[in-house]
Amino acid sequence: MSESSIPAGPVTLVFPGQGSQFVGMGTPLAAASPAAAAILAEADEILGTPLTALMAEGPAETLEDTWNAQPAILAVSVAALEAMRTALTSNGSAVDVRFVAGHSLGEFSALVATGSLTFAEALTLVRERGRLMKEAGTTSPGGMAAVLGLDDEAIASVCAAASAGGGVVVPANRNCPGQIVFSGDVETLERAMELAKSAGARRVARLGVSIASHSPLMAEANAAFGAVLDEVDLVAPVVPVIGNVSAHAISSVDELRDELRLQMERPVDWTGTVQAAIREGTQAFIELGPGNVLGGLSKRIDRNVPTLTIGSLGLGLPDTLPSAP
Repeated sequence: MSESSIPAGPVTLVFPGQGSQFVGMGTPLAAASPAAAAILAEADEILGTPLTALMAEGPAETLEDTWNAQPAILAVSVAALEAMRTALTSNGSAVDVRFVAGHSLGEFSALVATGSLTFAEALTLVRERGRLMKEAGTTSPGGMAAVLGLDDEAIASVCAAASAGGGVVVPANRNCPGQIVFSGDVETLERAMELAKSAGARRVARLGVSIASHSPLMAEANAAFGAVLDEVDLVAPVVPVIGNVSAHAISSVDELRDELRLQMERPVDWTGTVQAAIREGTQAFIELGPGNVLGGLSKRIDRNVPTLTIGSLGLGLPDTLPSAP
């Protein structure tokens, strides 16, 4: 398979999560694809706000607000999906999609891709998800930090030691071997960061968020979101979703609802997700959404299985990457 061709074997579509947003995202894609432009225009209509203008023009600090970032990322991800589908149809081509998966927020984009949620349902859900998470950051302030160079056992020891004083810090994202994100209340998180450095971490960096995502500090927001989720009629996925929490393929509505009920509070096992897809026969990943963060992670998990972007498929579509400075 060349770098500029449609993969012949089974693929998994993957969708990025919060943090992948940037001013200008989606603009080149909308200019190149009427299908993508229609999705972005629909997002404005559904939300009753000029989300596309915010994505195109900023300001960055407003776009980065959880309330805006989550629906914006989902909208660009689904726009990329529709652009790819339309271009494939026009080209008389197809990809053999066996699984879908998304990193945290990206799981909702994956559910649109596999037919479990409509775009309107997903957009409304992530808008509320963002609101609840932002509210949780106010009532239960916390933070997150990336840790490089420690294995899972060392990370578990650091979290246990840091939490011994009564606070909470947990592994929130198992992104790839040697890259873990901590999440917890500020005091305990800072203690864990120092302990990680003492344990030999190559790098420990506080992330620019005031929310302890995928930790027990999200319990109240998670419960509130579960009540919202109860009002949505999920549909069985057309192709299985590899869940963030379980890192297993999900094929039924009941399993999917259980996954989403836990997702905001439990860790994201992205390493396990990628490994499960490969174990089940995935020969390539296609990343759909702003940026290419997941491609970098996948390469560190298994460099023998490539991650492609829509720009590398030979369909005349631009990559959804930040513009060069």
